[in-house]
Amino acid sequence: MDFKDTREEADFRAEARAWLESRASGFEGPVASEVQGLARAKAWQAEKADGDWACIRWPQEYGGRGASAMEQIIFQQEESKFDLPSGFLGIGLGTCAGAILGHGTEEQKRRYLPKLARGDEVWCQLFSEPGAGSDLAGLRTRAVRDGDDWVVNGQKVWNSGAHFADWGILVTRSDADLPKHKGLTFFVVDMKTPGIDARPIKQVPGTAEFNEVFLHNVRIPDANRLGEEGAGWQVAITTLMGERFGTFVLPPGFDEIFELAQHLEIDGEPALGRSDVRDRLADWYVESEGVRLTHVRALTALSKGGQPGPEASIAKVVSAPNRQDIASFGADLQEMAGVLVGEVEASARGLFQEGYLASPGMRIAAGTDEILRNIIAERVLGLPGDIRVDRDGPFTEIPTGQS
Repeated sequence: MDFKDTREEADFRAEARAWLESRASGFEGPVASEVQGLARAKAWQAEKADGDWACIRWPQEYGGRGASAMEQIIFQQEESKFDLPSGFLGIGLGTCAGAILGHGTEEQKRRYLPKLARGDEVWCQLFSEPGAGSDLAGLRTRAVRDGDDWVVNGQKVWNSGAHFADWGILVTRSDADLPKHKGLTFFVVDMKTPGIDARPIKQVPGTAEFNEVFLHNVRIPDANRLGEEGAGWQVAITTLMGERFGTFVLPPGFDEIFELAQHLEIDGEPALGRSDVRDRLADWYVESEGVRLTHVRALTALSKGGQPGPEASIAKVVSAPNRQDIASFGADLQEMAGVLVGEVEASARGLFQEGYLASPGMRIAAGTDEILRNIIAERVLGLPGDIRVDRDGPFTEIPTGQS
């Protein structure tokens, strides 16, 4: 592994840092509402586009600057040091764009990507269903060809930002007589199309950033099909690989629990003075360093012109449970204050309380713990895959468990 930038990478990092220091301050700070956060995120994305810093890995003709993958990561690393709005455009920039770049026609790329790069249009992802989450190929949302259109009926769930998105990427079942992975077709869909009903889902922490989406006789032009008819699984895989490589785990992490232990007193002494606290901190430090070094390994491969392997799966399968444990322990350390969730009421800005409530979801999003362990077992350890009896027969013959 190489822990240092090359000379060219160091020069690029300095250039990026200088530009961010001159522009980012006007977009920093907390936001009072989702509406304000979305508006600020779009304004910041437009600022980056004007400065030639938006989606810098993309080809220039689509709104990027034709930079390398490593330069894209360097800019993201420097950008993360500022308190800028995040999360509102991430689905479009991190997952939807990859599907369009990899499988879209030239007309589709020129129509969607420049507006995506500027933040003019917001995207969401319509993949998971109530009965098809980790086993995405088991989806049942149907698309039926009707002349130059497709008529879509079904339900999607866990769709981040669908209630304010302009466009979505949608995978459907277009031929139920084929095996489950072969009868899928992929579309881009205007989220304002009649028949689309996005309903925010209230989550345990009190937020509602993702949705369930109902599709009733939604008409999608065939011109909005992404990839060949029946080849939707290949497009979906491109999207999922981008999603899993870009997956990040939110705080609290080791730095936050260490800071809390330094300043929180238990029985008149800092929590850091207790041996049981130090034991837990030591374990989490080792885990966090392992994740960091695994990430460095992936960056080293990119820097040398290679491609990352299963590092993202390894990092997430460690980091997501790690965050849940840290959040729980941090709330416990605060004793009675650990039940307070607001930034004003709770110590440490309610970080551990909010993390405790939200962290189980990170063990499901972008691949469950079980799915990621299978990826690691098969692609890293070379173990045989699970026996699958539902791969080759027609989808209509797969038992549903319903009488």
